[in-house]
Amino acid sequence: MPQPKIHNAKELEALVQQMGFLPFFTCAVPNFSIEEFTPSRYWFVDGVDGPWEWRMELVRRGVVAYGKLFAKKAGLVSREWYPNLANYRRNGYDFDARYEDGLASHREKRVMDVLLREGPTLSKDLKRLAGFGSGGLKGFDTVMTNLQMQTYVTIHSFEYAHDKYGRPYGWGVARYAVTEDVLGSEVTQGAYNRDPEESKARIIQHLGILCPEAFDDDLEKLIL
Repeated sequence: MPQPKIHNAKELEALVQQMGFLPFFTCAVPNFSIEEFTPSRYWFVDGVDGPWEWRMELVRRGVVAYGKLFAKKAGLVSREWYPNLANYRRNGYDFDARYEDGLASHREKRVMDVLLREGPTLSKDLKRLAGFGSGGLKGFDTVMTNLQMQTYVTIHSFEYAHDKYGRPYGWGVARYAVTEDVLGSEVTQGAYNRDPEESKARIIQHLGILCPEAFDDDLEKLIL
């Protein structure tokens, strides 16, 4: 397909809906990322909204899923294609069954328990409530990446800190949630009637049409 250009949140949303899958940064598949599709004048320019702000708008509106979804790196997935991704990644397991079968760690369960009890939670609070941080458990970032890749957790929204004048500053702080609380079970479990390998095959076929010059191995690594 011709390489598109993204200039605003509306165009980003349209592209995600069209493609289904869109990594944020350059990856093993060439010409398949927001970074490559967005002109440089929209990156890190004071007073100019760019991909960071656009993704926050889309996440806030719940029109796409956003998180570390591609080879442990950030990206967006449409609501249409997320059911197949979740079905493949979860491989027939809800989180409790995964934990009971020894396929999820105790640290991951602590995070899931907090999110199920508290609902959407800011990352700094989630870290504390799950027992990570100074003098506590280690590896919070790794746990969060794993849970996003497994599709059990996703980013609910972003929030800014404010100065004494009420003005936002710095990077937006992620608020995480159990994915069902963001997209709904009709999305996260929408392909449970399929064999996980069928969902994988559907995704690979779809990505192969989008990126005909990519190797199947690279496409597969993107969604493992």
